[in-house]
Amino acid sequence: MQKDSGTGGGGQVRNRRRGSNEAPADVSKANGGQLLVNDHNKYRSMWTRIKSSIWMIGGFALIIYMGHLYIWAMIVVIQIFMAKELFNLLRRSHEDKQLPGFRLLNWHFFFTAMLFVYGRILNQRLVNTVVQDKFLYKLVSAFTKYHMVTCYFLYIAGFMWFILTLKKKMYKYQFGQYAWTHMILIVVFAQSSFTVANIFEGMFWFLLPASLIVVNDCAAYFFGFYFGRTPLIKLSPKKTWEGFIGASVTTVIAAFVLANFFGQYQWLTCPRKDLSTGWLQCDPGPLFKPEHFTLPRWVPVFLYLISLHLTCSIFVARDSPFLL
Repeated sequence: MQKDSGTGGGGQVRNRRRGSNEAPADVSKANGGQLLVNDHNKYRSMWTRIKSSIWMIGGFALIIYMGHLYIWAMIVVIQIFMAKELFNLLRRSHEDKQLPGFRLLNWHFFFTAMLFVYGRILNQRLVNTVVQDKFLYKLVSAFTKYHMVTCYFLYIAGFMWFILTLKKKMYKYQFGQYAWTHMILIVVFAQSSFTVANIFEGMFWFLLPASLIVVNDCAAYFFGFYFGRTPLIKLSPKKTWEGFIGASVTTVIAAFVLANFFGQYQWLTCPRKDLSTGWLQCDPGPLFKPEHFTLPRWVPVFLYLISLHLTCSIFVARDSPFLL
């Protein structure tokens, strides 16, 4: 009887080949490895995704409507949550209890880096915003003049703070956290600094790539939902080649359509020279003016030159499955 019960409990394990990495079907299903085309609950999941997507896209559209300053504020909030998650990755509660105030040092470096990056990008726009108020103009001009020195002394203060908190038998952990903090600052601020600079040069340069990512993600989901049968990567078992190819074609087509649509509105194409939230008017650059092209069969076509820049759409179509 004992032998029978033992074979019953371990039969599933013995059915797997020794040394094989392939998991049983039920384990794969429990881990979410089942393709959407074979998922019996896929319509319920799709409806949940549609509702959440409507709320997210609606909120994003509202922020775009409110203007450049609110988009920048959204990016700052996202950065704070990103940094919080990354700071906690290598955090050890036992060591932190022996180092009171050590967590504050991470945020000191974070906000110093934020002051340095955004101060360089927005200083002239801040001056243009307060130019009519003499007191604020002098205050902001002084801040702009001594911006680099201020950031330097803030960093040196943080470094001295780090040195004064060093404890014996904790050096490895503390220096590891110091290096990890600087890697986080590079990851968080290197890319976002270019994003914010592009936003104030015209929301078009932020909205078009973001919209293409949304289009690519939605198209990949729906193509995989109805046609997906060939897994793409093991890291994300529900991604399929059918979804990848369908989303790639859809993204390239959407690049033409969205570029022509967004390029018609000065609110999206005009650069913002200050930090106000008023409407913009400007002379659109040559990229946003319709041009006349003649195809080989003498069919006239009017396009915005920006729609011919497919680099963004090809990048999104190729790399989104591995980044999202």
